[in-house]
Amino acid sequence: MKVYLAGYNIDATIIKELEGKVGKRDDLTPEVLSAAYARISRDSRPINEIRATSRSEVERSRRSNSTIIFKMGHHSVAEHAVFNLDILGVSRFAMEELEKFRLCSYTEKSQRYITLNNDFVIPDEIKNTPLEKSFVAMIKEQNMMYSKLFDRLKEHVFKANDDLAKDSKNHNLLEGWAKEDARYITALATQSQVGQTINARNLELVLRRFASHPLCEIKQLGRAIYEQIEPVAPSIIIFHNENDRDRKTYPELKELASQIIVKPVVGGQKQVQLVEFTPDGDNVIAAALLHTSSNLPFGQCKDIVSNLSQAKRAEIFKTAWKNIQFYDSVLREFEYVNLTFNVSMSSACFGQIKRHRMATITAQEYDLSLGVTIPETIKEVGMESDFLEIVKKTEEVYLDIKKVAPLAAPYILTNAHRKRVLIKVNARELYHISRLREDTHAQWDIQNISREMTDAAKGVMPLVFGLSGGKDSYNQLYQNIYGQMPDVTEAILPGVRKINNQGV
Repeated sequence: MKVYLAGYNIDATIIKELEGKVGKRDDLTPEVLSAAYARISRDSRPINEIRATSRSEVERSRRSNSTIIFKMGHHSVAEHAVFNLDILGVSRFAMEELEKFRLCSYTEKSQRYITLNNDFVIPDEIKNTPLEKSFVAMIKEQNMMYSKLFDRLKEHVFKANDDLAKDSKNHNLLEGWAKEDARYITALATQSQVGQTINARNLELVLRRFASHPLCEIKQLGRAIYEQIEPVAPSIIIFHNENDRDRKTYPELKELASQIIVKPVVGGQKQVQLVEFTPDGDNVIAAALLHTSSNLPFGQCKDIVSNLSQAKRAEIFKTAWKNIQFYDSVLREFEYVNLTFNVSMSSACFGQIKRHRMATITAQEYDLSLGVTIPETIKEVGMESDFLEIVKKTEEVYLDIKKVAPLAAPYILTNAHRKRVLIKVNARELYHISRLREDTHAQWDIQNISREMTDAAKGVMPLVFGLSGGKDSYNQLYQNIYGQMPDVTEAILPGVRKINNQGV
């Protein structure tokens, strides 16, 4: 057995510095990895030798990539080329589009941990028009209110948590709680930053979608990304231009929907609704667990499970969970049932839920009729009316912009404004959401949403979700089921030793 480290991400600045010392090199491109790995199936040489050939024949490697991807249709070859992108000065509204792509990694500058300044995007759709003045004035009012809220909330949070406040080490934490609630009044036009890691296949999809997008900022972002990538890897970014599928499909569906939905009836919807789920979910998962652990067809496993007592079915789940620690996922068999939720949530909450990329998430436009989400702390400090006054002014500006430039209107809306989101998850992914977002350290808005989702799930699949809950409650959940605390010491000890040895 042999394993070679074929490559790894390094900072582009280091690459340029090395080029300055040794001269320009054509093989400093991830295309050579794509070309080398593409040849594995038809070349008898060891992979490391194939890579060496690819590095020495860059132009040939590029022609090979183009042939394999374009003519032969093997797009997976492009997945071996990976890029890291620093994306700055993009609006929170545009960030919603960027982070729709599931097979990528993102780390975004959080409005919960930094103090916001007057950095915001003026959409091209209203720039240099009469609407720009009212847009900018409204943003400035929102930001002034943010500053006022932050000052009041900071004082309130420190007083309410005076034990924590006694230790200066906790001051950043407490300030963060104030910031995360104050930001609900800031606009979607607020600038943000994100670090993105993406392979070439997914990047090509991003560029195609962005080229087809009607919003100017998204188009500009796509062009800016392409300008950075094309000189480095021209052979694996091929289908990047706009197309009818991405440009026309949703507008045509919207037009058809307006014809079909003549008299919409809206109102009375709960914040979280479980609208669809796999019937008999407890038995499906129990049968899937038996199926993996036997040589019987799934149908027979399902029949067996359906004839078991509730206690015996519960024993299957208890066995599946027994050796799980709080950081483990439940077994893959839990993916065989699905649940779909229709959730009305704030922009602030949507910014977090959309990061659960293994879920299927689609969203409507922001809807003023859904109202806004107001942090309880703002009510506690007596600033709810001030908050709502800014919201009212914001919505007036929004409606003015919508008449002339509807695509740009949402930029002025706040993190408190809501939209309806349709979320489909399998049970394994909902466990992940529950463990991460129901934890007391999670932000309160998504805590509330995820708790309602898992409560609804427990109502239809009580056995499946018997161990769901936040990380902080895991030990108690485990004790409730097994009568003892989970023994995690030996399981995590090697990792703890490694961290200590590295001085982290």
